[in-house]
Amino acid sequence: MRRSIVPGSFDPMTNGHIDIIERASRLFDAVTVAVARNIGKNPLFSAEERVAMLQEECAHLPNVGVDSFDGLLVDYVTHIGATTIVRGLRVVSDFEYELQMAHTNRHLSPEVETVFVMTTTEYSFLSSSIVKEIALLGGSVEGLVPDSVRQRLERQVRK
Repeated sequence: MRRSIVPGSFDPMTNGHIDIIERASRLFDAVTVAVARNIGKNPLFSAEERVAMLQEECAHLPNVGVDSFDGLLVDYVTHIGATTIVRGLRVVSDFEYELQMAHTNRHLSPEVETVFVMTTTEYSFLSSSIVKEIALLGGSVEGLVPDSVRQRLERQVRK
């Protein structure tokens, strides 16, 4: 069985994330969307909230599960028996960072491969950071995130 991981902070998840997850689900027998608990990023949503949102939005994908993890990604990949990390790329600057991470992960765990999936043009500008900034400044994120995420984001920002 070809098992992969799509890792990220997903704070919040975007339509670009869903695009990459759906495409990974067509490439691999099993996909785990792995929410990084990364406390250094000051997330808007708890890891549990991010997992719940992803579970809701990935429910139509029978070979996709959602989990969260702490620590090194390669340790988590090995722990669940996956062999491939799937990362989405939007622009050249993403590639530079992701290439460093892929080489580092390969050094730490040579049996783990990284596969890059180019985002669709429609989402090439989209990031969680941009979505958060728009929402925090009172702008509309409609069309950038799934509707249920938009509603949760609006509630969170009002708090």
